[in-house]
Amino acid sequence: QKYLCSNCNNVLKKALQTLCGHRYCSACLSWIVRNNKNAICQKCKEEDSSTLSEGSLLAEERAFGDAAINKEISELKVHCVTLGCSWSGIMKNFEEHQSLCEYALIPCHTGCGHMVMRKKLADHLENGCVNNVTMCQKCKRSLSSSWGKKPEPCCSPAPALCRSTSAAFVSLQGRTLFLPLIPNHSTPLANKDGCRFSEVGCSFRGSKEKMRDHEKTAVGPHMLLLLQHIKQLKTSLCSAAKAANGFVPQPGLNVNENKLHVFENIVAVLNKEVETSNLEITAFRRQSELDQNIIRGLELKIAELHRCLTQKDTGLSNLHKSLLFSEQASYDGVFLWKITDVGRKLQDSVTGRTVSLYSPAFYTAKYGYKVCLRVYLNGDGTGKGTHVSLFFVVMKGDYDALLPWPFRHKVTFMLLDQNNREHIIDAFRPDLTSASFQRPVNDMNVASGCPLFLPLSKLQSPKYAYVKEDTLFLKCIIE
Repeated sequence: QKYLCSNCNNVLKKALQTLCGHRYCSACLSWIVRNNKNAICQKCKEEDSSTLSEGSLLAEERAFGDAAINKEISELKVHCVTLGCSWSGIMKNFEEHQSLCEYALIPCHTGCGHMVMRKKLADHLENGCVNNVTMCQKCKRSLSSSWGKKPEPCCSPAPALCRSTSAAFVSLQGRTLFLPLIPNHSTPLANKDGCRFSEVGCSFRGSKEKMRDHEKTAVGPHMLLLLQHIKQLKTSLCSAAKAANGFVPQPGLNVNENKLHVFENIVAVLNKEVETSNLEITAFRRQSELDQNIIRGLELKIAELHRCLTQKDTGLSNLHKSLLFSEQASYDGVFLWKITDVGRKLQDSVTGRTVSLYSPAFYTAKYGYKVCLRVYLNGDGTGKGTHVSLFFVVMKGDYDALLPWPFRHKVTFMLLDQNNREHIIDAFRPDLTSASFQRPVNDMNVASGCPLFLPLSKLQSPKYAYVKEDTLFLKCIIE
């Protein structure tokens, strides 16, 4: 459950943890904050709407990246659910597999409308795709997807001699550059698994995703390969012309040389722009690193503030408990204990969920013994299941060193009839040899008292008003 987003309930992507401790996908939190004013954490509402606080208010700047949970998620073991695929691995490798899965259904890129299995795309293009048609730009003849399987007559006696000049346009930093290409029907421009610059010497091969990254980052090397190829072409043309014409320059050769010079100039410009782009990219990366350091520093500060707020909340909670104790404490040996929700607490005692209840502590005098009561609504010992059992507990106090031991005072218990007719009263004097009345070594001694204080049938009888409006009152008097 901790790996699931509190909004979309899917596996977290770039997990963010909010001040209330719940986790969201980065995109989910951004969407919630953007589309809801003063958005409240849905998980906080579901858990307990009465405990909503300022920490439940969602804001992107109040959330911080949960690197630990992101790392755990990246190491989760997963498998591909595509029918026929047996791939399994860890989450961080799954996205790459999705782009390579041979059994995944993908749309034909020609726009024919067919969904085909990735491994069968080549067969579809060769044998079934109605849109996979090329046209010779010179003779205007349409060539179907199967033209490469056997020679077909075209504008020249052999396919290798039919050439149509087309062009590629390269966009770089807002400029469009014209690069002529010379493909022919019989020779593919590039291997479908290799780089588009393989014909000029680039040997890179990889997946579509890796190919996109390669072509973005290898612009400079590609231009150098193209320049080298053009120079080799120029040299071979010059040599061939000299050998065939006795070193006499030909007009056609001069035209080719002019074109080659144009190409060289284009490549030189591209190289300069690539160098400029690389410098800009380096500057951007440095700035990004600085920004990341600032963000990490802010995240640490936020985590520290969150820790301080948690400590303050704990301190306030303890202070609140101390104030409640001070308000309820008695210092004259007389204590009245009000117990509410009697029906539910009796049921909890029967099921064993909460067997007994302790009262707040009270004192026999300002600097006297510290004591409390313990009640078993469904009985204890000989009274279990038949009686209410009421016990007296001596607790460790701040002034025990100055008090006489063992505890000798008479203790009187009372269950008050809320109609003031028939109170239940029981009393006892301490057994001075019992460990229950010696000076406490631990926080409290073993309880001692009346296991058969009141029959349960009498507690629940409508004749009496011991329980009224689901509330009862127990009184203890120490003489």
